[in-house]
Amino acid sequence: MKESPENLLLRYWNHHSFRPLQREIIEAVLQGRDVLALLPTGGGKSVCFQVPALAREGLCLVISPLIALMKDQVENLRRRGIEAQAVYAGMSYKQIDHALDNCVYGSIKFLYVSPERLKTELFQERLRKMKVNLLAVDEAHCVSAWGYDFRPPYLQIAAFRQTYLPQVPLLALTATATAEVQADILNKLGMSDPLVFRQSFARPNLSYSAFPEENKEQKLRQILERVHGPAVVYVRSRRRTQLVANGLSRSGIPATFYHAGLNMADRHTRQEAWLKGRVRVMVATNAFGMGIDKPDVRTVVHLDLPDTLEAYFQEAGRAGRDGQKAYAIVLFSPGDPAEIIRQVDQGYPPPATVRRVYQCLANFYKLAVGSGQGAGFDFDQMAFQTTFGLGASETYHALRLLQSEGYLQLSEAYHQPSRLHFRLDPRELYDFQLRNEHFDAFTKLLLRLYGGGLYSDFVIISENALAKHFMAPEADVRKLLEQLKQMEVVDYEPQKNRPQLTFLTPRLPADTLPLAERDIAARHERDLRKAGAVGAYVQNRHRCRTQQLLAYFGENDAENCGICDVCTGRYRTLPSADKQQVLALLAAGPLSPEALVQALPTVPEPKLVVAVRELLAEERLRYDPRGVLVVC
Repeated sequence: MKESPENLLLRYWNHHSFRPLQREIIEAVLQGRDVLALLPTGGGKSVCFQVPALAREGLCLVISPLIALMKDQVENLRRRGIEAQAVYAGMSYKQIDHALDNCVYGSIKFLYVSPERLKTELFQERLRKMKVNLLAVDEAHCVSAWGYDFRPPYLQIAAFRQTYLPQVPLLALTATATAEVQADILNKLGMSDPLVFRQSFARPNLSYSAFPEENKEQKLRQILERVHGPAVVYVRSRRRTQLVANGLSRSGIPATFYHAGLNMADRHTRQEAWLKGRVRVMVATNAFGMGIDKPDVRTVVHLDLPDTLEAYFQEAGRAGRDGQKAYAIVLFSPGDPAEIIRQVDQGYPPPATVRRVYQCLANFYKLAVGSGQGAGFDFDQMAFQTTFGLGASETYHALRLLQSEGYLQLSEAYHQPSRLHFRLDPRELYDFQLRNEHFDAFTKLLLRLYGGGLYSDFVIISENALAKHFMAPEADVRKLLEQLKQMEVVDYEPQKNRPQLTFLTPRLPADTLPLAERDIAARHERDLRKAGAVGAYVQNRHRCRTQQLLAYFGENDAENCGICDVCTGRYRTLPSADKQQVLALLAAGPLSPEALVQALPTVPEPKLVVAVRELLAEERLRYDPRGVLVVC
């Protein structure tokens, strides 16, 4: 061991002590044990594999499901002076080739890859030459079909490890896993005599609340006026992010918005404005938050219900990471629980629709049967839908299902800046400059701005900066770079900002495309149960919110938190007569909320609304999938 964990923590993170369980996890990994670590969002999972990897010779192979997360971790490590590399969809073959070579022959300490990368021939060939000291599986719940973000390629990790890294310890990490999912992780990853470290998911400083609300935007403004400090507001649709943010700004609350449909420059600008306090509120879809480290968030508000309690727990957990009092609030309408059930159903299109979309993809990219494995393409969903007359919703959900079945990988749009690499060595480049005076000044400028690293690796460049130094239009600079590429002097990869679609298997005949219909039906049923759990959570006003969440994750002995809406008794109690009238009427048959109001004209509508909510919370009423009220 090169250096003690404590010294490494101080040297690279400037921390004098570890957080709870970090030291025990690190010690177990250094002893060569397989470990499952369950730490809440913000609990410092990354340090648990980064410190032991730094303490040993060789590099740590990190399997991660998200490009944005990989890039963020690599950038964070590099800022600390630690060499790290990531390989992900959208990189060219040459970029990947150079990155893996640096892992074999250079001083790279961390290599981040997606699980899909493990089965590619190029990766397997280079891996044999690497000295791997630890295999870290981040977001390990993705291995479980019973988790909330199942990724079939995670199932290949156990066999991959057995073949290529049988003596290397494995550390699996997750922030959200039920008892069922924990057991599945240990089984599916084939962990040998594992140690399980679990920190309580309780957040003593975080107050959870769920309020039924007709006018959510008005209630949101009231919350933000009472609770000062940075805030995140989650909504489901991209369009609504902008509407809510604009409404807040007009009310004098500085806000911006974020979703995966924005180009990377806009996303970066908005994220930086929020991180640096130039705007107070970020209104976003669930595309925002992964890898974001802002400890002083005081409020996280959900204006729309999340799909699962796992997703909610992770998103709400972005509040109060500094240990100070913070609030996680859900605002919901009476029909919201039924709406998320409907959206789950929508997420499982018929097999015929899935096969049709698969056939259209093959036609769109002109892939013959048996070809295309590992091929990656820019993906313009609008152009794809228009070409084949497909609906947006059916296309999106069919693509998601094809991804979950392991046939393709679709990443959201992300920004990959332009990169450049000299194919010639210094002597060959000098000869080229002598023979081609037209390029002499430009190639010298490239070396002056970006240095000798251009000879050994792809280097990020800016055509705009080059144009300013070369005193020429940017279009001329791009033309010069393309000419040098055609002359085989450089490898030039212009920037990308589109989603990437990668075929993970050879193209199959669409009409006989194997779909695991029984497993798909089981996942559909599982997702319906998870959506039902969200509805039950927001409607239950009789049990501490923290207790409800912790019980969902298998912690059944938690005490009342004392700070949630239930514990502080923020609900009004109505005369039981109103509830009795509602129950008596619905005993004769189900009614919609509107029909109920019309059927009880003697009860003022505000009192009736509260009575219904109380009965829902007491589980004496429920909404069925049609959105009507029925007696339990």
